[in-house]
Amino acid sequence: MTDAAVPAPAGPTLARLLTLTARAVQAVRSGRSLTDVLAGVPGPVRPGVQALSFAVLRRLGAAEVLRAQLAPRRPPPAVEGLLLCALALLWPEEAPAYPDHTLVDQAVTAVRKAAPASAGFVNAVLRRFLRERAAQVAQAERRPEAAWNHPAWWVDQVQADWPEHWQTILGQARLRPPMALRVNARRCSVPDYLLRLQAAGLSGRAVNGPGWEHAIVLDAPVPVERLPGFAEGWVSVQDLAAQRAAPLLIDAGLPAGARVLDACAAPGGKTAHLLELADLDLLALDADPGRLARVGEGLLRLGLHARTQAADARAVGSWWDGRPFDAILLDAPCSASGIVRRHPDIAWLRRPEDIPALARIQAELLDALWPLLKPGGRLLYATCSVFQAEGQAQIDAFLQRQGLSPACISPVSPGHLLPLPDNQDATSAPGPVARADGFFYALLGKPATSGAAS
Repeated sequence: MTDAAVPAPAGPTLARLLTLTARAVQAVRSGRSLTDVLAGVPGPVRPGVQALSFAVLRRLGAAEVLRAQLAPRRPPPAVEGLLLCALALLWPEEAPAYPDHTLVDQAVTAVRKAAPASAGFVNAVLRRFLRERAAQVAQAERRPEAAWNHPAWWVDQVQADWPEHWQTILGQARLRPPMALRVNARRCSVPDYLLRLQAAGLSGRAVNGPGWEHAIVLDAPVPVERLPGFAEGWVSVQDLAAQRAAPLLIDAGLPAGARVLDACAAPGGKTAHLLELADLDLLALDADPGRLARVGEGLLRLGLHARTQAADARAVGSWWDGRPFDAILLDAPCSASGIVRRHPDIAWLRRPEDIPALARIQAELLDALWPLLKPGGRLLYATCSVFQAEGQAQIDAFLQRQGLSPACISPVSPGHLLPLPDNQDATSAPGPVARADGFFYALLGKPATSGAAS
């Protein structure tokens, strides 16, 4: 999903967008993915609903606290959804998307259509908030959910894992992320593509740093249809942190035609990047057949080829042919706590018990795949998480279970990549990456003296 700016429609159009956005937000609060919800929104209004949903979800914690302050008795779901949307969008901002009076008027119009008897109630609540905004905001911000717009347990976990940087990490998660591109090395160079962008009336810049030789960051996000050569496979959308994966594995030293496993491949960005950089015998595996289809579609657009198979990587006997791999990429299922700014519904979908449950799956995947690696081979473990349990703590436990030395971790492993801003002096944090998502990478080398894979 492209994180576009909030649109500025007038009249009843905004009321309709607010109605659909309220339904989407309430669906997320009940446990549904925003991506799934938006798929059911009519095409012509989907971009506006998506933009508004992103804006509201980035302030949902504050809106929920305000609603409880201003209306202690919970209103019906449809009314509550519209009230939450309005309160989130009325929260003080340097550049608000809409004038206060327009938001209140259109929210009340939407409520009048959904629940006529509640229109006066919503009008009174919103106008009271505007009269008392400074005091209401100050009171709300005493609660961590409002101050940081994450569940309280999430705030506590980030603070425990990153005591020096927790505020910055949580603050960055509320911001709209940059749009990063990966130029297909088989089709084009970064300087050439920058010229193509300029000719199309777009602007961006190349990115310096290891693993970013093919990266561009746009000055402003645009729909992929506006990217020159996108349909022809010249470029893909992929965050800077995610672009580190393929170079880490390729630069570790792979022979031509190396046998490589991408164990949890969907949606396929890292799969494609590997094939853009090297000629590989690559098997893309994923447990979800529907998501695996996206891998094939992406490879077709880019003019690349890999074998794909729907299977749970942990059930080795159901898919492995017995031949060991030169390299394995394990982009393991995780909390996605490092990409909340791109998917603001994540923080509200996760529960505290999800983290240990996901950590168990990650451990099972590591233990199942390690024996499939050739002696001297490399396994790259990755998660888009800022939680230690899914990163360094997971790898430390794996080394202990396998009786491996910490020396098995390559010195080029970035470790935890934190979503810190460009001007942050964060040299005390492991591997900070400016303007990139939160990620963890550990490149593990299998000792050459190991026995044959089994």
